[in-house]
Amino acid sequence: MSVKAFRFKKFIINQDQCAMKIGTDSVLLGAWVSLKNNPFSILDIGAGTGVLSLMLAQRSSAELIDAIEIDDAAYEQCVDNFEQSPWSDRLFCYHASLEEFVDDIEDNYDLIICNPPFYNEDYKTKNEQRDLARFQDAMPFEHLLKSVSILLSEHGTFSVVIPFSEEINFIELASKVKLYPNNILHIKGNPTSETKRSLIEFSFQAVPAGRQESPIKTDNLIIEIGRHQYTEDYINLTKDFYLKM
Repeated sequence: MSVKAFRFKKFIINQDQCAMKIGTDSVLLGAWVSLKNNPFSILDIGAGTGVLSLMLAQRSSAELIDAIEIDDAAYEQCVDNFEQSPWSDRLFCYHASLEEFVDDIEDNYDLIICNPPFYNEDYKTKNEQRDLARFQDAMPFEHLLKSVSILLSEHGTFSVVIPFSEEINFIELASKVKLYPNNILHIKGNPTSETKRSLIEFSFQAVPAGRQESPIKTDNLIIEIGRHQYTEDYINLTKDFYLKM
């Protein structure tokens, strides 16, 4: 059975060749990422379908939006999605591993975004392509953060979505490469569910300017109050993208 294209308000994502399809995590991250510093250059690590890059192309005036994708099929699909979008002249996908990219690229980026693999060895399946896209050993957090610390500009920001259960560990690992959390958004599926995801913005500045009294700004977002009954916060965050919002 073929996988239907995912239609957003201003672009279309084909995803039949990608192991990981469009999900709430990426849409939330792409809509939440701060653009207050008006980034000139953006990097999407582990692009998959390219949805994060396309969302940032819609939201920002960044002149350079690069993406990295290691999987052959996902890379081809990402390139096609970029070419079919209204912002094809600003988007470029590299077919490379993060390690190769760090070795080859000398430029720095004002904004780096990533929806990294989550699960560990214990949860592997028999689908190697899906495992590559989804499991942490394909992009260990330590490797991701070290690479970001090399690729990020001095005053740039790095935004990521991770399981809430990994938040403390991820922040500790980030501090080892001088990256510090400035903003955090905790995601709950509904009012009674446990916190599922953490969206975190990092920078090399431990305390944001003008907010000396509270180094880390932490907010909460609940997605729905009933089946397909979305909260006002969730609608306001995603309405520029979802067709039915």
